[in-house]
Amino acid sequence: MTPTTQLEVIFLAALRELQLELNGSLTFEVPSNPEFGDYSTNLAMRLFAQQASDLDFKAAYPNPQTVAKAIQDLILADIKLSPKSIIEDISIAGPGFLNIKLSTSFLMEQLLQMATHLDRLITQPDRGKTAIVEYSSPNIAKPFTIGHLRSTIIGEAVANLLEAKGWTVKRDNHLGDWGTQFGKQIYAIKAWGDEAEIEASPQPVKKLVELYVKFHEAAEVDPTLEDAARAWFKKLEDGDAEARRLWQKCIDWSWKEFEGLYQKLGVTFTENNGRGYGESFFEDKMTGILEQLESNPQIDYRSGEDGAKLVFFPNDELPQLMIIKKDGTTLYATRDLATDWFRLQTYGSDITIINEVGAEQALYFQQIYRIEQLLGWYTAVQRVHVKHGLYRFKDKKMSTRKGNVIWLEDVLSEAEERAKQLAVRPKTGSSESAEAHTSLLSSEELLSNSRAIGLGALKWNDLKRSSHMDVVFDWDEMLSMQGNSGPYLQYTNVRCLSILEKAQATSDDKNSSIANHIDPLLYILMPSEKLIIRQLLQFDEIVTKAATEFAPHHLATYLYQLAQSYNSFYNTQPILSAKVLPAEKTVRLALTATVQRVIEEGLKLLGIQTVAKM
Repeated sequence: MTPTTQLEVIFLAALRELQLELNGSLTFEVPSNPEFGDYSTNLAMRLFAQQASDLDFKAAYPNPQTVAKAIQDLILADIKLSPKSIIEDISIAGPGFLNIKLSTSFLMEQLLQMATHLDRLITQPDRGKTAIVEYSSPNIAKPFTIGHLRSTIIGEAVANLLEAKGWTVKRDNHLGDWGTQFGKQIYAIKAWGDEAEIEASPQPVKKLVELYVKFHEAAEVDPTLEDAARAWFKKLEDGDAEARRLWQKCIDWSWKEFEGLYQKLGVTFTENNGRGYGESFFEDKMTGILEQLESNPQIDYRSGEDGAKLVFFPNDELPQLMIIKKDGTTLYATRDLATDWFRLQTYGSDITIINEVGAEQALYFQQIYRIEQLLGWYTAVQRVHVKHGLYRFKDKKMSTRKGNVIWLEDVLSEAEERAKQLAVRPKTGSSESAEAHTSLLSSEELLSNSRAIGLGALKWNDLKRSSHMDVVFDWDEMLSMQGNSGPYLQYTNVRCLSILEKAQATSDDKNSSIANHIDPLLYILMPSEKLIIRQLLQFDEIVTKAATEFAPHHLATYLYQLAQSYNSFYNTQPILSAKVLPAEKTVRLALTATVQRVIEEGLKLLGIQTVAKM
C-alpha cells in the first residue's frame, strides 16, 4: 500500500467522522519545497466549493480554512492516541491547503520494507489492460536521422512504463514503406541509379537519399518529373512487376541499416516478427475501409471539387480530410484507418492505441481519431497522440529533400567517442593520471561502457524534458557528461554499487537482515536521510504518473533529484567508516541499496543501460 493510499484511508475516515462527503477522488500532491511537508491536499477547498449552496454547511464552515482546521484537529487528535501513526504533523497553508509530514517511525518502517523487498518497488494495478504503442516509424529509403531518435526513445520509454504498471504492451513500428515518395525513388533509380553499387554499399540508404535529393533538384528544373513519379507510384499500387521489384529492393536495403541501428539503441518491437506492421501491410485491406466510409450514416464522405474523395466533419469542427487522391491513389489517412481497423479486429475493442509522432501531426491525428469515433471503432480515451517536438538546427529545419539532415549513425558514433574521453579523464581534483584511471577498465569494458554511457547521454538529454518541446541541435548539450545528464545518473549507480560491494566484502554477518538490527520507533533519522526515504517512497507513484500521462520526463526529473540528494548525503555523511555506529551503518547501507535499485530500475524504464564501473 503506497503512502498516498494510506493517507487516503486516514482522511476519508476523518470526513466520515465529521459527516462530510467528498464528490470525486481524494488526491495528494508532493510539494515542490520539502519544508512544506511530504504531501499536500486541497481537500478542504474542494469540500467548501462543493457545498457552496448548503447554508448549514456555510454556517458551520464560513471559509475553506475552517474546513481545513476541523480536519486537522481530528487527525492530530488521532495521532496522539496512536504512536505508530504514519503522520507526524499536519498544517494549514494559504487558502486552505493541508500539508502533511510523515512520521519518522513510518519512514523507518518503509525503508526496512523497501530494502528487504527490492524486487517489489513497483506495483502493477493495470494488469489485464492492453496497449499498442506505435513509435519510431522511419521511412524506407530515407535517412534514419537524429530526428527519428525522439520518437524511438520516447515511444520505447512509454511502452516500458506501461509494462511496468502491468499493461500488456504491443510495440509496433509503423514503417513508411508505401506512398508517393516511392514513385520518386523508383524514377530516380531508373534514371540515375546503379543497383549493383547500392547493393554493395555498407550504407545503401545514403545512396538512395542521394538519388532522392537529385530527383527534387531535377524536378525544380523540370516539373513534369513529378507527374512521372506519380505514374510510377500508380504502377506500384496496380502491381506492376518492375515497380514492385525496385520497391522491395528499397525495403531490403533500408533494413540492412535499420536493424543495426535498433540493435545499438537497444530498441525492440513485438509485432510482425519484430519489424512492425508497415504501411504496405495494409495495401489489400483498404477496400473494406472505403466501403465503411461510404455506407456509415455518421460519415460525410464524398468527392471534392477536383474529384478527390474526402471526409467532411460535422459542423466543420475540423478541416476536411482527403482519403483518396483524384488519380485514385491512397494517402497516409487511408492506410492509417486500415491499420486501426486491423488492430481492432486483431486485439479486440478493449485496447488503448498510443501514437508517438511529431507534434506537427496534431491536427491530422485529431481528424483520424474523430473519424474512428464516428465509425464507432474507438472512444476518445482509447486513442492517444504523444507529441514530440523537433530537433532543429539553430538556423534551419532538417529536410531530406535538400539533403540537410544529421544521420543518427553519425550521432551514435560521436557519442561513443566522447564517452571514451570521459572514461579516460582523471577525476576532478584527483592526482591520478589518466593511465592509472583507465587501468580500472579492460579494453573490452571500456568499449562496452563507452557505448552505454554515450547512448545514455543521448537518451537522457531527450527524456529529461517534456516531449512536446523542440530541441535545438547542439552537440555539447546533447552529449553533455556533466550536471543533469545520463552519465551523472550512471555514476551515482556505480557509486552505490561500490559501497555495497565493499560492505559485503568486510561484513562478518552476511546473512543478517536489517530488520533484526533496527527498532523504527527508537532510531533517529537525520534530515538528509529522511529526505532520501521520502523520495524513495515516491518512486512507485512517479512511475504511475509517468505511465498515466505518457510522460517519461516525470521519471527523469525524479531520478535526478534522488541522485542529487544521495550524492549530497554521501559527501557529508560517512557510511562504512569505523566511527559509524552499527545501527547507523545498517540504515545507511539500506538507504544505499534502495537508492541503487531505484536508479537502476528507473534508468531501465527509460531505456538507459547501467554500467558496473566508471
